[in-house]
Amino acid sequence: MTSILSLIGRDKELFTADINSNEMVLAEVVANSTFLVLGGAGSIGQAVTKEIFKRNPKKLHVVDISENNMVELVRDIRSSFGYINGDFQTFALDIGSIEYDTFIKADGKYDYVLNLSALKHVRSEKDPYTLMRMIDVNIFNTEKTMKQAAEKGSKKYFCVSTDKAANPVNMMGASKRIMEMFLMRRSADIAISTARFANVAFSDGSLLHGFNQRIQKRQPIVAPKDIKRYFVTPQESGELCLMSCIFGENRDIFFPKLSESLHLITFADIAVKYLANLGYKPYLCESEDEARELVKTLPDKGQWPCLFTDSDTTGEKDFEEFFTDNETLDMERFENLGVIKNEALFDPELVNEFEQTIAKLKQDQAWTKDKIVELFFKMIPAFGHKETGKYLDSKM
Repeated sequence: MTSILSLIGRDKELFTADINSNEMVLAEVVANSTFLVLGGAGSIGQAVTKEIFKRNPKKLHVVDISENNMVELVRDIRSSFGYINGDFQTFALDIGSIEYDTFIKADGKYDYVLNLSALKHVRSEKDPYTLMRMIDVNIFNTEKTMKQAAEKGSKKYFCVSTDKAANPVNMMGASKRIMEMFLMRRSADIAISTARFANVAFSDGSLLHGFNQRIQKRQPIVAPKDIKRYFVTPQESGELCLMSCIFGENRDIFFPKLSESLHLITFADIAVKYLANLGYKPYLCESEDEARELVKTLPDKGQWPCLFTDSDTTGEKDFEEFFTDNETLDMERFENLGVIKNEALFDPELVNEFEQTIAKLKQDQAWTKDKIVELFFKMIPAFGHKETGKYLDSKM
């Protein structure tokens, strides 16, 4: 934890005060409750699972499509916490599958259902097929599992949103904003809560996680120098999600309050700190070719080739925000957690039209990105999407 904090420019954890002041209630609720964690083997899902496990729940079932990540989750939990008296099981299942539906039909009785599954990368919008899968995972799997939780009598359904859902500029953020509309609709049937938070430092697939891969594979470090982001640690992401799940009222969205601790930092600045932590000085290159060539020799001299560039790819947001000007906030209940208070405001005809349009495109097995973008603009008139024709897959 300390090393990650130092790399993102912090010296203390964000939510310690809120966790400590609510720990007795948190521990009692968890110890007397049953939980289903969906997408539990991803970085945030693992963090949430650990937060629940260490408070000895009566039942904790974890579902994830990644068999390998699930194995690591179990090894990690056994090595860190050992065992609990409650029913702890993992299931390598696709939430969208008939196998998962049969699993829910056989049991499916959980007090709390937490959905951490998502396609989270901006690069997922580069082609119409991955984009459609992102819509399925982020929106329709959420709607499906919410409905199942309501039918099984769950107390609460939690799912993770994103800071990029506030005034979205990319399809990933917009998909989560549309997901929030589906949450509002379903909140008449089951209590729901969610969370918007910052980038999770060194989460699977993130640029910072990529730094580890580049070092292990003796490859150059590449990062944008003009993009600043907020970062939370994996443990903080788990704490935030669990707090929202247990203490969130119906339709609440939790987010980290901005403070001196939670501040913006560029990926390039983190790269410099990261390399210094490993004993290397960054060597700034002018091109990819130069970086690829110098990585053959520079590391042996205590330097690492770096390419820090301006960002020009589709979907990058200039700044980070957790809420919009027209959202009602409760900034008093917690010390370092803010809460967006929502009424069940959504356009039912528009949400229904979205469902029907996507279903028709999938039935015809023919759709374009332009068609989906047009639909997103209809759902979110202020959508700030701008197509540059450049994507991260075209860069090193």
